[in-house]
Amino acid sequence: MTTYDFSGRTAVVTGGSRGIGYATASLLAASGATVFLTSRTREDAEAAAAQITADLADRGVTVAVTGLAGHVGQADAATAVCTTAVATTGRLDVLVNNAGTNPAYGPVTDQDPALIAKVFEINTTAPVVWARAALEAGLGAAPDGAAGAIVNIASIGALTMEDGIGIYNGSKAALLHLTRQMARELGPRIRVNSVSPGVVRTRFAEALWKEHEAAVAATTPMGRIGEPADIADAVCFLAAPTSGWITGTNLVIDGGQLVGTVGHQ
Repeated sequence: MTTYDFSGRTAVVTGGSRGIGYATASLLAASGATVFLTSRTREDAEAAAAQITADLADRGVTVAVTGLAGHVGQADAATAVCTTAVATTGRLDVLVNNAGTNPAYGPVTDQDPALIAKVFEINTTAPVVWARAALEAGLGAAPDGAAGAIVNIASIGALTMEDGIGIYNGSKAALLHLTRQMARELGPRIRVNSVSPGVVRTRFAEALWKEHEAAVAATTPMGRIGEPADIADAVCFLAAPTSGWITGTNLVIDGGQLVGTVGHQ
C-alpha cells in the first residue's frame, strides 16, 4: 500500500528509465496506476518497465508498466505514446513531463545559439508539445469524468541565479511560467503544476554532487541531498485526485536549500 490511490487511472512519464522519472513511474504503479514510461531507446524503456514490475512483484504488488521508445523532442513520439496509452486502457489521467537535458555549461554569453535552442526545445517546448498530445489523445476526458493532471519537473535553478548552468536554469524558469499559463488555460478539466527539485542523487545531476556530496548536503537545513523518491512522492501528491483544488502551483523540494542554513548544526 502507498499513500496515494491511482487505481484505474493511466499515467505517462517521460524520461522514465532512470532517476526521478523511474522513481515516479514506480510509485505511480505501486499506487495502482497503469503506467507508460518513455526513454530514448526501446531497450532502456522496456528494461526499466521490467525492473519496476519485478521489484514490485517482490513486494507482492502486481502492476501494469509498459516501456515505450519516445524522444521527448519529437512531436510524433508524443502523439504515439499518448495515443497508445489511451488505446490500451481507454483513458489518460496523468502526464509527468520529466525528461530534460543540460549540455550547456559556462557563462550564458559563451554558449552556442544552437545549443541554447536545444536546451529550450527539450526543457521548455517539449512539455507543451507533450501536453498538447495528451490533450488530443484524451487527457482528462475519461468516461467517469475524472479530471486530468499534468506535472512538470522544473528545478530550484529556475528560482535563483547560479554560475555555469544559466541556460538550463533559464529554460526551467520559462517552464514555470508556462506551467502557470497552462493551468489558467486548461482548467477546470486539467490541473497543471510543477515541482522544483534541489540537488538529487541522479546520474543527470552528478556534476552537482558526486565529488562533494557532504558540502552540498551541508547547504541544506535537512543535512542531505535529495533522493529520487523524494521528488516522486511530491509528483504523486500533485497528480493525485486528493489534490483536486491545486493548480498553477510550483512545489519546491530541496531540503530547505533555498532558505539557507542559519543555525543548522
